[in-house]
Amino acid sequence: MAKKEFEKKEALFRILVLIITGIILMVWKYLIFVLTILNLFIVLFSGKRHKELAMFSEYWNTEWYKFIRYMTFVSNKRPFPFSKMERMSRFK
Repeated sequence: MAKKEFEKKEALFRILVLIITGIILMVWKYLIFVLTILNLFIVLFSGKRHKELAMFSEYWNTEWYKFIRYMTFVSNKRPFPFSKMERMSRFK
């Protein structure tokens, strides 16, 4: 019975995560779009990418991935701001 109650509470908590993290990621998505265009122009004019812009975008990619996995019940690892922000290890 306790596990069933925990699962119910976890499912209800996902609604809160959906609202809060969803809003943050949607706003952040527009910033990433602008940074992508900016990095495109930097590459076109300088011939090399701006690594810091790319790495900042990678934070969004990682958090979006964690968010989708959490919301579809694939993982219990909570996305930002309910856990520490990280980026995928292959880009460190």
